[in-house]
Amino acid sequence: MDCPHQIIHFSLAGVGYALDLAAVEKVIPIVEITPLPRAPDIVEGIINMRGKIIPIVNIRQRFRLPDRELSLSDRILIARTVKRTIGFVADAILGVMDCGEEMVEDSRDVCPGLEYLEGVMKIQDGVILIHDLDTFLSLDESELLDSALVSA
Repeated sequence: MDCPHQIIHFSLAGVGYALDLAAVEKVIPIVEITPLPRAPDIVEGIINMRGKIIPIVNIRQRFRLPDRELSLSDRILIARTVKRTIGFVADAILGVMDCGEEMVEDSRDVCPGLEYLEGVMKIQDGVILIHDLDTFLSLDESELLDSALVSA
């Protein structure tokens, strides 16, 4: 696996996840998420970030983590995919980390079939799952989201 030089480390339900830092536009405090009619189930809604509409996807649902009420301490990560900018809610931002190739195993080698993960990074007290945002939405979900955004 070709590991990025730096990752942003965040947590969901006590599990460590990461994204390539270059894909992250910004991290913002939690704001009100407006439901988006006719969007796929994986989309929680949209936010207005300085005049730009950003869809917020439910990363907890994709990873089959338990739902929970939003908290004032939550953060929204705004990141770019090949097709669009999206956001998702993280329980906590744990920091930026350097990532060496020797520290990461390709997710296909660890557990085949985890299409949303790019790799697994080994750290002293556990692992960090490196997320691949470009595979997060299926083609159907992406088309439904496009349609819902146009309708809104």
